[in-house]
Amino acid sequence: MDTALWILTWVLAAGYLAGALAMLFLPKERFRSISGGQHYADDFSEGFIKGIGALKLIAVAGLILPGLTGIAPVLVPLAALGLVLLMTGAATVRIVRQEWRYLAGDIVFLLLLGFLAYGRFALEPLQAAAA
Repeated sequence: MDTALWILTWVLAAGYLAGALAMLFLPKERFRSISGGQHYADDFSEGFIKGIGALKLIAVAGLILPGLTGIAPVLVPLAALGLVLLMTGAATVRIVRQEWRYLAGDIVFLLLLGFLAYGRFALEPLQAAAA
């Protein structure tokens, strides 16, 4: 189970890192033009989008670094829960905008992140490094 959770962690971290970097470094118009799934950017300011990108970047660090270093490993499931909250907001935006086909993807990410949090809290918690 530990290996499966690590694989899931790395896959989710890679996806959220790509999204975070796009949000942080692309102008709003360029970010919006990546795909139809980014048209929600119309409803938010560029600063808000960059703020979400920064949150994603912090969450990616929280998913990976504590597990690799053994320092405060409880941060891994907490970072996953933070992304669950973010994806709950994303799903809400999809519902308001009636973007049903993109909502399905958001729900899949939400469920995977929820499983990762459960896995690292209950099934296979990471151990702190020995002092």
